[in-house]
Amino acid sequence: MTAGETGRGLLELTRPVNVIAASVLTFIGSFVAGGLAEKPLATATAVGATALAVGAGNAINDYFDREIDRINQPERAIPRGAVSPRGALAFSLLLFAGAVALAVTLPTLAIAIAAVNLFALIAYTELFKGLPGLGNALVAYLVGSTFLFGAAAVEEIGPAVVLFVLAAVATLTREIVKDVEDIEGDRAEGLNTLPIAIGERRALTVAAGLLVVAVVASPVPYLRGDFGLAYLVVVVPADAVMLVAAYESFADPSSGQSRLKYGMFLAALAFIVGRGVRALPISL
Repeated sequence: MTAGETGRGLLELTRPVNVIAASVLTFIGSFVAGGLAEKPLATATAVGATALAVGAGNAINDYFDREIDRINQPERAIPRGAVSPRGALAFSLLLFAGAVALAVTLPTLAIAIAAVNLFALIAYTELFKGLPGLGNALVAYLVGSTFLFGAAAVEEIGPAVVLFVLAAVATLTREIVKDVEDIEGDRAEGLNTLPIAIGERRALTVAAGLLVVAVVASPVPYLRGDFGLAYLVVVVPADAVMLVAAYESFADPSSGQSRLKYGMFLAALAFIVGRGVRALPISL
């Protein structure tokens, strides 16, 4: 295996798209809290810590999941031999160390969130992944908490709380659908995920019900007066995309969970638009 192939394998372990996505969510949390203009350095530090932590979490997840991935994802870096298990573990620890070094420079609440999240990232695969619903809920918390972390970094967490709740519920839906997609490999590994415990269709019904709750709650920032009409203009199409994705998941879980991701990002965009328009002299 050449150095170039190993380097590409290490990069793959971090899931660059997921790293960028999580970093953007942290940025949005800070932006919604008004921190971009007031505390740009804290915002940048929080984004950097998120990127390193997510990359580390993905790498260590692949380390622990290497046997499952031989069935579900044989093209990943460890199963195909681009990176050794020991190399993946060492790389993950290095990234974790960088994340900690950045996080400890932030305010106390942000440090607390980072500490909980770092523990959760490390413990997820070994302690929580195979427990019906609990592993899904932990991932949902981690995604939603990126908004809280960005807001806590600039010491204005209030505006991001609703965003955290909506993102966590939408992510929980997507995680359940992904478990339906991965049921063959999870069953072979002896995991007891929600679709295995209660059946695929019931699990999808639970996922769809959760998403409906999130959609119903999505107008709350508008009703509270946090954002104006511009927020609704963007969040309504996002809700529609996610509802269609939930329905589609019953026939094609792979396509449904992928579409859910797009809907979630569109919903996050609604908060950016809502905050940006609110900052203008004349708001919609």
